[in-house]
Amino acid sequence: MKNIFVTGISNGLGYNIAKVLLSNKYNVYGIYRKETKQLQSLKVKYSENLKTMVFDLSNTVVIKKEIFKEFIPTNIPIHGFVNNAAIAYDDLISNLNMDSLNEMYNVNVFSPFMIVKEVIRKTLLHKNQCSIIHISSISAHTGYKGLSMYASTKGALEAFSKNTAREWGKHKIRSNTIVCGFMETNMSAALSNEQKERIYNRTALKKATNPQCVSNMIQLLLSEDAIEIVSASEIL
Repeated sequence: MKNIFVTGISNGLGYNIAKVLLSNKYNVYGIYRKETKQLQSLKVKYSENLKTMVFDLSNTVVIKKEIFKEFIPTNIPIHGFVNNAAIAYDDLISNLNMDSLNEMYNVNVFSPFMIVKEVIRKTLLHKNQCSIIHISSISAHTGYKGLSMYASTKGALEAFSKNTAREWGKHKIRSNTIVCGFMETNMSAALSNEQKERIYNRTALKKATNPQCVSNMIQLLLSEDAIEIVSASEIL
C-alpha cells in the first residue's frame, strides 16, 4: 500500500484530497493546523490508514526533525507528496507588509521546498517511484486585484516543480503542478457574492471549480497510470 504525504488536510481541498486517497486504498500521512469535525470523522472511518499531526508550516526550521524523523520516520517510504496547504496575504502592493509576506512565503514556498528535499532523499533511500504534486492557482496566470503577493508564491512553486521534474525524472521522481480555478474554500470565504460572480464570469464554465474534480486529478497523477501520461507530455 502506498504512503502519501498531504499538507493542510483538515478542511477544504486538502480534506477532499485525503478522503479520495483513503477511499482508493492509500495510506495518508496528513498535517494540519486546526482540528475540524470532518477530519475527526475521517480519522474514525480510516483509523488504520490515516496518520495525522498538528504542524505549523511557517516553522521551517523543524521540518526535518518533526516531520521526517518523528512523524514519518526513515524506515517508511513516501510514494507521493501533495503540497496543498497555503495561506493568502491579500492586499495592494502599496500596502505591502514584510512580516505578512515572510509568513506567507514560509508556508507557501519555503516549507514545500524543504519538504520536497526530504521526500527526494527518502525516495532515493528506498529506491521507489514518487509523485510530487503542488497545488497552484489561476491567480499566477490571470491577474486579480490584491493578489499580487499570493500569486507570486504560486508562480515560484510552478517554476520549482518544472525544474524538479527535469532534475529528478531519471530517478523515477515525477513533479507536477495543478493550476486550480476559483474554489469555494475558507480562503475565499471573505469574498462577497458579487466578487465571486465577477470571478466566475471570467472563466469558461462560469462557475466555481469542483474540489472533487481536482482531487480525482491528483489521485490520477499519483497512480501508475500517470507515468505514461507524463512521458507523452514530455514528448509533446
